[in-house]
Amino acid sequence: MPLSASIQPTIANQQVREDVYTPWRAFVRKFREQKLACCALVVVLLILLTALFGEYLTPYAPEEPDYSSLLSTPTWSHWAGTDQFGRDILSRIVAGTKISLLVGVLSVFFGASLGTLIGLTSGYFGGWYDSLMMRASDVLFAFPGVLLAIGIIAVLGTGLTNVVIAVSIFTLPIFIRIVRGSTLAYKDMVYVEAARSIGVKDWEIIRRHILPQVLPVIIVYLSMRIGFAILVGASLSFLGLGADPSTPEWGAMLSTSRDYVTVAPHVVISPGLAIIVTVLAFNLLGDGLRDALDTKLKE
Repeated sequence: MPLSASIQPTIANQQVREDVYTPWRAFVRKFREQKLACCALVVVLLILLTALFGEYLTPYAPEEPDYSSLLSTPTWSHWAGTDQFGRDILSRIVAGTKISLLVGVLSVFFGASLGTLIGLTSGYFGGWYDSLMMRASDVLFAFPGVLLAIGIIAVLGTGLTNVVIAVSIFTLPIFIRIVRGSTLAYKDMVYVEAARSIGVKDWEIIRRHILPQVLPVIIVYLSMRIGFAILVGASLSFLGLGADPSTPEWGAMLSTSRDYVTVAPHVVISPGLAIIVTVLAFNLLGDGLRDALDTKLKE
């Protein structure tokens, strides 16, 4: 038997193994083992589709009143019932999905982006800049998240735009701390020292060698903080500091309906369930991503 013929199957098997054990395939395999995370991913995708296309599927306009069925319990005409103005609650919840997701995603995106930049530069360069950023983070950490957001809203004024700003600001310190810690762990690695020794610029080292290592941690906390940001945004709207009461936002719906909880509890249950399911789905998805991206866990 020719030597080349005996070597070819070995090479083919090696190529198959390399294809199987790529980082992406390993991530997908580990993530699929997380059953709750897979279910949460399906729920998150459904929520995203609802935010994008739900307004085209709802039978009623969110602001359309039906004075003949005020505070109506769920029926075939109104699956989630109607509120005190006869507006279809299901249509308002679907419309509020886009608003709540925008508040959560935008606020966390801005906070994570700025926090990642500060954390990378603070951990890599150190010195007085690092000390200044850490003391500023300590000041933000000294306040509970919702209390800090309320203080910022009190200065800036009410409205969804200011809610995004407030949630972004109290999201900053956690990303600064996490990214800085990871940067400190990677900046003294051998490959980073080698790149620095051959004259690679600092920003290029951060972009090509440190950021890719920190990115999995950022993704995990990003997904988990979105749910918390949605909850905080709804809390601020519930307190009258966020969305206008007439806006179909989940927290505002709870706020305007709380006086009718004993008469028609469905007006509170429906938006409350929307908040619970959304926050829980993002948190479970974040847990699954953490387990799948953590290279220290056993195969």
